[in-house]
Amino acid sequence: MKNILIPTDFSENATNAISFALNLVKCERSNFYLIHAYADEVYQANHIIESDSFKEQKETIKKRAEVKLSNTVLQIKEKWQNPRHDFEFITVFEPLVDGVNNVVNEKNIDLVIMGTKGQTADKKITFGSHTVQVFKYVKCPVLAIPDNQEFVQPKRILFPSDYMIPYKRRELKLLDTIAFRFKSEVHSLYISDFEDLSHRQTDNKKFFKESLPNANLTFHRSEVKNKGLGILEYTAEYNMDMLVMVNSRHSFLEDMLYRSTVDQIALNPVIPFLVLQNLPR
Repeated sequence: MKNILIPTDFSENATNAISFALNLVKCERSNFYLIHAYADEVYQANHIIESDSFKEQKETIKKRAEVKLSNTVLQIKEKWQNPRHDFEFITVFEPLVDGVNNVVNEKNIDLVIMGTKGQTADKKITFGSHTVQVFKYVKCPVLAIPDNQEFVQPKRILFPSDYMIPYKRRELKLLDTIAFRFKSEVHSLYISDFEDLSHRQTDNKKFFKESLPNANLTFHRSEVKNKGLGILEYTAEYNMDMLVMVNSRHSFLEDMLYRSTVDQIALNPVIPFLVLQNLPR
């Protein structure tokens, strides 16, 4: 995890995600990029777009964001004083997803870390709209940190899978790195009424196992039920510290993300949620 990108809207949740990220790699040499996408702010402030006023408002909002980002970096350096960490901040006049994807490619980002929701999110929902969009479209692993989540070493990691999709080696290497650093148990949960796997599932499961040589990997099966509920029950029963899922075409997670809200399907994790992307990059 050499290069980490952290989107921020300066909310408490975003600040908490920064703290979590610094703890996660506190012993590792890392480059942190803090990004603020301000296009939505500009357009919300200009209901009637006139050329001169639009440009002025755009520049004002950009400068204000740069001051906030600069102050955030100064506060981080004063509090943490970690010589292994370097910081750079970026403002982009783009939607968040586009800005994040561009920086992911330019800086060869290994992991995006963000809060589950920002300043304007409904407190009753689990994931804000920006977080869901990042889950769906950013071509990089994304770690979402719930409200008020204090850093806890991820000693027990839950990885639900039906073994139907081929995993990407780079994505699994990230999981293996986390498991190695924290001596983690990785619980691979197969939700099915049947124990037997197809040849395709067997091959994918074998690849998954071979790609996690440093993890204490165990395999488990649960009978079919509401999958979101099954994941939550397992998380609570075995005291999981992190949930990991893969976003891919025709995957369970993709089905969830393309509904109106993640909450409607009972996926409401109260632990950090790592989404691996099985999308072209």
